[in-house]
Amino acid sequence: MALKMRPGTRGMPFSAELVPNRMTRHSPTRPVSNNAFHPVALQSLFMFTGIEHLAIASPNPERLAQWYVDHLGFHINYTYAGNYFVRAADGAMIEIIPADNSLSTPQVLANNKDAGFRHLAINVDDFDAGVAYLREKGVHMVGEPFETQGNRLAFFNDVDGNLIHLIKRPTPLP
Repeated sequence: MALKMRPGTRGMPFSAELVPNRMTRHSPTRPVSNNAFHPVALQSLFMFTGIEHLAIASPNPERLAQWYVDHLGFHINYTYAGNYFVRAADGAMIEIIPADNSLSTPQVLANNKDAGFRHLAINVDDFDAGVAYLREKGVHMVGEPFETQGNRLAFFNDVDGNLIHLIKRPTPLP
């Protein structure tokens, strides 16, 4: 199959075809009427499947990795050259890499709209128990836990000052 390039995609290949009786890009849950031909949604040939990990730079990666183990139940699953990968129970990973400096002040909700990495959200099955556990471990909440749009949130900082929050959604996002 020949790769086709769409203008404005910076060279990302895609495939498109006309096929009968498929779902359309504009209504993915409604079949196309019989004998109708509609373009199928463009799909990358690289088959991107999701985020493998995110990285946080730390002046002391080992200490921060251990904080995620001790406070959030992650485990260190791989290390190399001063870098640490920590994995959550659901498989999500954070790579903690050496930094040349540290945050001048801990992140707070007031600067949550600044550009760049703003916060890390951690799913929790039992919100109240999660907040109580963190407080017992000496974690200081940034403000009191609150509810918005049916979701319960509690913000706090990790040992390096990165902003994190627990989240309990009544219904997962689609």
